[in-house]
Amino acid sequence: MRTLTRTAVPTTAPTVGTPGSSLLRRNRDFRLLYTGEVTGQFGGSVTNLALPLIATVVLHADALKVSSLTAAAWLPWLLLGLPAGAWVDRLRRRPVMLAAAACSLLLYLTIPVAGTLGLLTFPQLLAVAFCAGVSAVFFQTAYTALLPTLVAEPDRAEGNAKIQGSASVAQFAGRSSAGAIAQFFGPVNGLFANTVTFLVSVLCTARIHEAERRTAPAARRSLRQDVGEGLRLVLGDSWLRSILAYGGLSNLALTAYQSIQVIFLLNRAGLPQGLIGTLIALSGLGGIAGAAVARRVGAAIGTARALLLFQLGLPVLALLIPLADKGAGAACYLVGGLAVSGGVVAGNVLRATFIQRYVPAEMFGRTSATTAVVVYGTMPIGALLGGGLAQAFGLGTAMWLSCAAVPLAATVLLCSPIRRHRDLPNRPMTAAPTA
Repeated sequence: MRTLTRTAVPTTAPTVGTPGSSLLRRNRDFRLLYTGEVTGQFGGSVTNLALPLIATVVLHADALKVSSLTAAAWLPWLLLGLPAGAWVDRLRRRPVMLAAAACSLLLYLTIPVAGTLGLLTFPQLLAVAFCAGVSAVFFQTAYTALLPTLVAEPDRAEGNAKIQGSASVAQFAGRSSAGAIAQFFGPVNGLFANTVTFLVSVLCTARIHEAERRTAPAARRSLRQDVGEGLRLVLGDSWLRSILAYGGLSNLALTAYQSIQVIFLLNRAGLPQGLIGTLIALSGLGGIAGAAVARRVGAAIGTARALLLFQLGLPVLALLIPLADKGAGAACYLVGGLAVSGGVVAGNVLRATFIQRYVPAEMFGRTSATTAVVVYGTMPIGALLGGGLAQAFGLGTAMWLSCAAVPLAATVLLCSPIRRHRDLPNRPMTAAPTA
């Protein structure tokens, strides 16, 4: 295999865990990365409500225009995901994150500025959503590749659990406070809250100690070669290929039911608007529990078996969601939502730890980008699928079909090596497949 132009390696060995010592307390760089990521998750939850509110309330956009904002935000993963992974593996990850976060801050800042000047238009919203999506592609890819260089291998499970669990709390807080922020400050000025979160991300990332260095270029490679190497690694390995297929199908099903859950709970179940927001926010708290127990369950029954439990066993309870109604049925939605979010987050902890251990360090960027193209690329399709099913068969049938697809997606894992092993592999791949 030909060597890469640049390789990211830690300049010093990350601090290994000691009994009774929290990773957040002993690892300064991880603490800074963690703070920036969790703050960003809060801001992202606020933005997810703020942009549609601005389009609807301020600019009087129709449903098609509002949905196009979501499509514009995810489209960059399909267009740039693969080359972004190759670029990130050629560069230092921290400067990429700094540039991406700074660009997002400036982009979102243009909206309240334009609103104050009376110049805000829907094309500007669409452009900001797309360009911020481009920044997110590079930030997320670089972040995923940088994390393993900051945390020693024995501590990565703890690090992933802390980030996933705290991100769930931040998302819950963001969803819960987004409406109040928009009501108090107005939908447009409410975006100032999001620019503050990107400022925190920039400051935290800038203070991280240099954790990687450039190496002398050994062989000049084309971008196409680097992208192809990442594709061959993921698609040519049965473990990675199975996880990739599950991620794409799972997000397709999740987005399908989530895209119609508000209108389902409002029109079909007849729940009041205030209760709907509370239920959706509370259902996300399952992710906190999932992050807390993922490592313990993996150690007790094996990481491969735990992955099946969290990705196939718990999501079966998604079939309770279509039973939601004005009475006790509201509890059905809550139990189903808690099970789904708990299974998703716990599975994310186990999968992230496995990939960080299994994939060569110089391939982190391309591996994460290749995976993200499939996993995130199915989300716009899922949203359209949910709406199409509702229009063709009605809200009730669409919700049943979408929720049933959530555990059904995990049957892909039963056809993979995961079903035949107690634990996911412990040692990394020695090399990526050669052209």
